[in-house]
Amino acid sequence: MPKQKTHSGTKKRFRVTKNGKVMAQQKNRAHLLKHKTSRRKRRLAGETEIAPADAKKVKKLLNQ
Repeated sequence: MPKQKTHSGTKKRFRVTKNGKVMAQQKNRAHLLKHKTSRRKRRLAGETEIAPADAKKVKKLLNQ
């Protein structure tokens, strides 16, 4: 049986930590930044852990 391929779109958007958490960039930081306050843009800068139900689907796409 051939090997399972990793979903290339998923591997660009998510990463899995050593403890198994799935991290992703926060939404609302991609475009239309002109009218958003600096405070809001700074707050959205980091990564966040995604919901457990979604994490299960992402891990399946990443073959983990």
